[in-house]
Amino acid sequence: MRPSLGFYVTYTLSLCLGLLCLLFVSCWSSLWRGGFSWTGSPLEFNWHPVLMVSGLVVLHGNAALVYRVPFTWRQRKQTWKLVHAGLMLVGFILSVLGLYVVFDYHRGLNLTHLYSLHSWVGICTVAVFALQWILGLAGFLFPCSPLCFRSNLKPVHVCVGKAILILSLISCVSGITEKLQLVLNGSSGEPYSSLPVEGKFANFLGLLIVSFGLVVLGILSKDNWQRPETDGEAIHLLPREDSI
Repeated sequence: MRPSLGFYVTYTLSLCLGLLCLLFVSCWSSLWRGGFSWTGSPLEFNWHPVLMVSGLVVLHGNAALVYRVPFTWRQRKQTWKLVHAGLMLVGFILSVLGLYVVFDYHRGLNLTHLYSLHSWVGICTVAVFALQWILGLAGFLFPCSPLCFRSNLKPVHVCVGKAILILSLISCVSGITEKLQLVLNGSSGEPYSSLPVEGKFANFLGLLIVSFGLVVLGILSKDNWQRPETDGEAIHLLPREDSI
């Protein structure tokens, strides 16, 4: 099967949107919020949006597309399973670090933990992410996993992966709005309702994050852009279905 031009255009768009998300969230934290620090100062919080967007959205989304990239189709699937799992693990580690800096920041200022809807959605997303990775490791990378478990897990794994991405988008967008309301409405500068430059910039970041997620979900929804099974894989996979 030859990959279509439509895939290449859409995949390139997803890569560009992902890079723009990273660029915009880094610029927001560094230019408007004062930069970064690990010393327990208020600047420590600025790592949170960068780590969450990087791990939960950009890395997670790109890891989900690994099997759709045509040049991987001529190589062993097991290799790309390891790449997929590795990217997901790095994304999970970044998201855990993102949670850590928030708790550390709150602890330093004696602030309440987990009081907002944004924090609830974020915690749930990371918890489901952890469970998804553990089950994926057990089902698709452990050679001793039962074939029935593997075949039953596949559709659940795919569905939950998409749900994690959607939850990540919700968490990031709600977090951007919450942060803007706190820092702009609580300062002596222009309120958020007047839409200052920082507000416009962060709102556009939110649009980029949503656009990236929608493009990734669109690619995943196209059945004809899936990795084709070779004869060798088909023989190996029946009745064992180990595509993730």
